[in-house]
Amino acid sequence: MLPYATLDEAAAALGRNLTVAETLWFNYSAKKSDYYLYCHNILLLFLIFSVVPLPLVFTSLWRSGGFDKYKIQPKVKLSPSETFKCYKDVMFMFFFVVGPLQLVSYPSVKMIGIRTSLPLPSGWEVFLQLLVYFMVEDFTNYWIHRFLHGKWGYEKIHKVHHEYTAPIGFAAPYAHWAEVLILGIPSFLGPAMVPGHMITFWLWIALRQIEAIETHSGYDFPWTPTKYIPFYGGADYHDYHHYVGGQSQSNFASVFTYCDFIYGTDKGYRFQKKLLWKLKKGVENGVDQNGGSYYVPTQDLKSD
Repeated sequence: MLPYATLDEAAAALGRNLTVAETLWFNYSAKKSDYYLYCHNILLLFLIFSVVPLPLVFTSLWRSGGFDKYKIQPKVKLSPSETFKCYKDVMFMFFFVVGPLQLVSYPSVKMIGIRTSLPLPSGWEVFLQLLVYFMVEDFTNYWIHRFLHGKWGYEKIHKVHHEYTAPIGFAAPYAHWAEVLILGIPSFLGPAMVPGHMITFWLWIALRQIEAIETHSGYDFPWTPTKYIPFYGGADYHDYHHYVGGQSQSNFASVFTYCDFIYGTDKGYRFQKKLLWKLKKGVENGVDQNGGSYYVPTQDLKSD
């Protein structure tokens, strides 16, 4: 809750007039508690999980608009009931794990210094903080993901997420409850290291989940804006990880590709891309597995 009763008081405290964005923030948040504002995350996540995957889910179900050529595994098609089951399972986890976790985690957010006060951060401040959050989350998620592909971690926890070998957007948050809790740690580390404004925190939560939905979409569109982000993995990169499944020791990164490159865990993917290039050039003959771009002979999976 802001410590100002009026806009004039806020302007006097800042020593200047409020910007348009700050005026809007004041009008919305002045009489709302910080806890109430923090709990907006619950509604935000619900909307993202429910709405963002819909366009490509409908595209996949109806095979409309000639988008099949962009589907990474085009012969894999979930029925409407299978798709809805995935969404129901995600919502069950949301209401009984994610939502309650958000409700009880406010003290930790307050402790690290996430603020709701004026002034609002500048665009550059928001950008740089988000960059730190993505980098920190990507590095820590990489190592946790590698642990989850060990024998115990995969069999006890991570194999739930890999039930979808050809993922869809709804499957991005589909996971064992323990994995949901564990992977909350990397998402929290960045804001804990570089605390910012609540708006920045909202943006971080939203962008990270939207990114996860995109990488699980099952489609690799050439016009996707994220293709212009350096070292960005994307749907094709992560889809390969799901395609290989429990055998995969490749493509662990959640957002960027630098960790996989540095630690040599992208070799299987790079081998597959080279093989695919040769097949397209007519040097070798092969058959599609799942009708998509991931024909990798069984003996070559060991190169992962």
